[in-house]
Amino acid sequence: MELLSTSLIDWSRAQFALTAMYHWLFVPLTLGLGLIMAIMETMYVRTGNEQWKKTAKFWMTLFGINFAIGIATGLILEFQFGTNWSNYSFFVGDIFGAPLAIEATVAFFMEATFISIMFFGWKRVSKGVHLAATWLTITGATISALWILIANAWMQYPVGMEFNADTSRNEMVDFFAVALSPVAINKFFHTVVSSWILGSAFVIGVAAWYLLKKRDKEFAMQSLKVATVFGLCASLLTLYSGHGSAVQVAEKQPMKLAVMEGLYKGGTNEGLIIFGIPNPSKESYNDGKEEFIFPPVKFPGGLSLIAFYDTQAFVPGINDIIEGGYTKPDGTTALSFEEMRTKGRVAIQALTDYRKAKADGDEATAILHKGILKDNFAYFGYGYLENPEQLVPNLAKTVYWAFHIMVYLGGYFILFFAVLTFLVYRKINIEDKKWLLWICIWTIPLTYVASQAGWMVAEIGRQPWAIQDVMPLQAAVSAISTMSVVITFFVFLALFTALLIAEIRIMLNQIRKGPEGAH
Repeated sequence: MELLSTSLIDWSRAQFALTAMYHWLFVPLTLGLGLIMAIMETMYVRTGNEQWKKTAKFWMTLFGINFAIGIATGLILEFQFGTNWSNYSFFVGDIFGAPLAIEATVAFFMEATFISIMFFGWKRVSKGVHLAATWLTITGATISALWILIANAWMQYPVGMEFNADTSRNEMVDFFAVALSPVAINKFFHTVVSSWILGSAFVIGVAAWYLLKKRDKEFAMQSLKVATVFGLCASLLTLYSGHGSAVQVAEKQPMKLAVMEGLYKGGTNEGLIIFGIPNPSKESYNDGKEEFIFPPVKFPGGLSLIAFYDTQAFVPGINDIIEGGYTKPDGTTALSFEEMRTKGRVAIQALTDYRKAKADGDEATAILHKGILKDNFAYFGYGYLENPEQLVPNLAKTVYWAFHIMVYLGGYFILFFAVLTFLVYRKINIEDKKWLLWICIWTIPLTYVASQAGWMVAEIGRQPWAIQDVMPLQAAVSAISTMSVVITFFVFLALFTALLIAEIRIMLNQIRKGPEGAH
C-alpha cells in the first residue's frame, strides 16, 4: 500500500465529507418523520377521524420529497469507496461490503416495494394494508440505517476478521461478531433516536408556523400532540444512548475521548468539562502551551464516572496515549506510540518476507514470518505512521467544539420538548405566544447542527484511521489524480447544493399549500 501525497488525501477526505454531510441532511428527517407519520396514520385507523388521515398524508408528502433526494446523495457516497478509496475496498471489501450488500438487497428493496403502496394505495387497498405498508416503509428505512451503521461501526472497532497473508486482504470469519458488536448496536440506537429528535422538531416547527399564520389549527395541534411527546421520549433516549457511546469510545477509542474533552494529561477522578475554551495557539501535544485559555469549569469525577462507572477510574489523555505505560481497562499495560509503530513495521516487514518466502517455495520460512505477522497484526496500521502527532485527530479543536455543542443542544432539546409537552397537554393556549412559536421554528436548524456535530465527532475523532489501528488514511486512498478529485469535489458541491435548494423550495411550496394540498 503506497503512501500518497497529503493533498490527494485531504481532497479525498473533503469530497467524502462533503457527500456524507449533505446525505446526512436528508437521512435523519427520513427516519424521524417516517415514524411520526406512521403514528398519525395509526391514529386515523384506530379512530376513523378523517382529520388524522389528512394530517398523516401531509407529512407523508414531505417525507417523500426528502426520501427521494436522500437516495441520490447516498448512492454517490457508496460509489466513492471504489473511486477514491480503492485500497481500502481491496483491503477489507470482503467484510465492509457485506453489510452494504445486505442493506441494498434487503432494506432498500423493502422500502422501494412498500413506499409505492404507501403513496398510491389510499384508494386501492384497505386501511389495514395501507397502514402496514407505511410501517414497513419506515421499518425498511430503519433497517437500511442499521446495516450502514454496522459497516461504519466496524471501521471504528474492527472485529470478526482474519488477515489472509496470501491475498493481503482481511476476511470475515464471524459475521455475528460484526453485526452484533457493542459499538454497532449502540451506534445504531443513538443515531436513530437522535434522528427522531430532528423529525419531531421539524414537525413542531412547521406546526408553529401554521399557528403563527392562524391557519389549519386542528392540523397543527394534532401534529404538536404527537411530536412533542415523541420528541421528549427521543431526547431522553438519546441522552441514555449517548452515555453508552461514551463508554464504548472510552474503552475502544481512548484518543477520541481525550480529544472530545481536550484532555492532554489524564488522571483518576477526572472531571467532565462543563465549559472551557481550548487554547487556539496550542499546536502540538508537547509544545508546553496551556491547553485552555482559562481553567475550564468541570464536574468533579464526571468523566471517570461516565466512561468507566467509577469516579476513581483512570482516564488517559492525549499525552498518556502517546507515551503509554498506563493500565488499560482490560488490565494490560498500554504501549507507547513508538512501541506500537515498531510492532506495526515488524508486521509489515513480516508480510513482505512471507510473500517472498512463498514465492521462493520456502515453506518453513514462510510459516515463521506468518507467525510474526499474526503476533503483531493488531498494530499493523501504526507501521505507516511517521510521528506521534499523527495519532492526534486533525482539527482536534473542531472535535472538542462539535462534541460540546452537541451536548449543550441535547440538554436544550430535553427542556424544549418537556416545556412544549406540558403546554400542549395542559391545553394552555400557545397561539398568542409568538416568541414561543418562533423558538419552535428556529429549533429546526439547531437539530441539524446537533446532528452534523455528532457525525463530526464520530468521524474526525477517529482520524488518522480509515480502520481503527489497522489502516490509516494514507494507505486507504486510491492512486488517482488529485485534480480529478478536486474537479469532482466542486461538481458534487454544485449538484448537492442544487438538490438541497430544490428540496427546500419544494417543501416550502408544499407547506404553503397546507394539508389540503397533500394528495
